[in-house]
Amino acid sequence: MAVREIMTVGAPVLRQKAKRVTAYGDTTERLVQDMLESMRAANGLGLAAPQIGVPLRVIVIEMPEDNDDPNAGERYTLCNPQIVKASKDQEEGQEGCLSVPEIVGEVRRSSAVTVKGRTPKGKRVRVKASGLLARAFQHEIDHLDGILFIDRAESPEKLHRVTAPDEDLEEGAALPW
Repeated sequence: MAVREIMTVGAPVLRQKAKRVTAYGDTTERLVQDMLESMRAANGLGLAAPQIGVPLRVIVIEMPEDNDDPNAGERYTLCNPQIVKASKDQEEGQEGCLSVPEIVGEVRRSSAVTVKGRTPKGKRVRVKASGLLARAFQHEIDHLDGILFIDRAESPEKLHRVTAPDEDLEEGAALPW
């Protein structure tokens, strides 16, 4: 297990569609363990394999234990995840990303989703998610298709610098990437 470098905006792998996982077992399990370690070291909630430079359809999500969410403390590791159902009801919520440092933004997402995929050992799984977990699944699956949360923001006014929380990006201003 190893902490791997997290790719940031500008890395080509973040804009490519990731390849399906076709072999399950030790190699995939090692990748997942590296992803979990890398995510934890960066204080993240979720991570997709392209974020550590691996163009495979693998995601990990670990829900924080210190909240009232019904999924608090739960961990999800999925290969080839797909959203098979998404609620029409959408909510705008704040997102950040380890691959887009120092920027957070308001992004509209479905409030509930059903996701199917496989475990690193190849077992089929289906997860029904709402709230923060639903947002996390949508965010991480977007990574597998080369989409960043900044692409989902409705306008530059919805993006903000973390290092200067009182300072919004001005309309028409060049983004830092």
